[in-house]
Amino acid sequence: MPSNIAFRWLSLVAVIWLQSVNGTNTNFPAYSSQLKHLLSLSQIQVNNLAFASDAAKLLGWLSGIAAVYLPLWLVLLIGSTLGLVGYGVQYLFLTNQISSLSYAHIFCLTVLAGNSICWINTVCYVVAIRNFPSNRQVANGLTTSFQGLSAKIYTDIVDVAFNSSPTKRAQGYVLLNSVLPVIVSVICASLAKDVGAEGITDMKFGLFAMFIITIITGVYAILSSFKSISRNILSPVGILVGIYVLLLLPLVIPLIEKLIVEREKRVHVLDNNVSLEELESGDKAEEEAREVVKEEEVGVMEEIGVQVMVKRVNFWLYFFVYLLGVTLGLVFLNNLGQIAESRHYQGTSYLVSLSSSFSFFGRLLPSLLDFCFSRSRYMISRPASIVASMAPMVIAFFLLLIKTNLALYISTAVIALCTGAITTLSVSTTTELFGAEKFSINHNIVIANIPIGSLLFGYSAALIYHKHANGHGKCLGMECYAQTFIVWGSLCFVGTLLALALYFRTRKFYSTRVNR
Repeated sequence: MPSNIAFRWLSLVAVIWLQSVNGTNTNFPAYSSQLKHLLSLSQIQVNNLAFASDAAKLLGWLSGIAAVYLPLWLVLLIGSTLGLVGYGVQYLFLTNQISSLSYAHIFCLTVLAGNSICWINTVCYVVAIRNFPSNRQVANGLTTSFQGLSAKIYTDIVDVAFNSSPTKRAQGYVLLNSVLPVIVSVICASLAKDVGAEGITDMKFGLFAMFIITIITGVYAILSSFKSISRNILSPVGILVGIYVLLLLPLVIPLIEKLIVEREKRVHVLDNNVSLEELESGDKAEEEAREVVKEEEVGVMEEIGVQVMVKRVNFWLYFFVYLLGVTLGLVFLNNLGQIAESRHYQGTSYLVSLSSSFSFFGRLLPSLLDFCFSRSRYMISRPASIVASMAPMVIAFFLLLIKTNLALYISTAVIALCTGAITTLSVSTTTELFGAEKFSINHNIVIANIPIGSLLFGYSAALIYHKHANGHGKCLGMECYAQTFIVWGSLCFVGTLLALALYFRTRKFYSTRVNR
């Protein structure tokens, strides 16, 4: 059993590593402007590439089905291979090693690369849910937060290895996007698996320690994102080493947990004069009973499949809340490079790094609150938390109408924070509203709205940008995105009202869960 405990925590560490390199699409704003110049693209074509990555989520359900019938390690390797091909061929083209690549080819390769994220995400979700059934919301939120850190990690590596010209940096991002997920997937393939229910013990210490490490990582990421602070203390190499050390630090949790369990068993054997075999037999029965109780406490509204789910009013409310919340935030972050350029802001990579760091904390915050207050009467429901997360986004979109770098910083941080929070909340919400049994398929249906919103919101923004652009297709000035920010802010307000409606419709269910 002790070894089972160690493997359970090692699987969580593996998921953290996978998520930390799986947000390959989040670093697109850092090199989109360079890509635009390298390939002589219009803003609409650049937007279409951002949409291509999101469009891949329309096929995300394939990874959900694969996770049901195939070993998780195989699903993981399939996903990373898709990314290797999608980004790898683009890298060969950008470095002039192949020359017969059209824009249509690049679009299709970007779709392929974007789909790889779905496969790795599915493995991460399934591992967290199966190995931490009584703490699945906490485990999923904690690990998912590291995907918000991906752009920061990639930027730090590029700062060290490719910090020469904008062209080299763009090539560096694409190269890293292709090879880094594969390398990490190969390392984690044997760890990211279903350990089973045997050996589940009290996990509060391990989760608490994991939260402490994660919070320290997030604070470090934010501070090192501010050039004025970090560059006076650490070099780019020092910043990158610090991130690596913090990502390796969770490895101490499996070791400590194993030592604690073995020590408790020895003490119990000595105090009660029983054999280790008898103790393990009694512990196993006790833990299985405890697990049944905890599973009942988690609770879901109902276990349903896709065909039933799409007929429910709650699903469509939830679908449009996600569309006008997370998806809208992601479209903003995808266009961050062009938004910064239009405002004459130099240093887009630092802005992307800042958004990545705040997205990290946004993804972590719901799980931290759930861990601390899940049994408290002050803990609000997931739909209420989504309402609380969307309201600041409305203000942030309108704040972008102010022509100052400070307004850009604040709005970017708030939108990244809230988008990250709703992303984490949605994983738990999907489970609670529609069940955990078919989660891998149901949630991929929910996030299918991302490519829809990416096309609608991104394309309209590109048209407005193009309307104000000069003869070379570049737009400089506040008018490039002013109308877009007004539309996005208004849509986000509508989404907040829909989230409020979802809250009232599910209030009885969540109040029942709290009173258990």
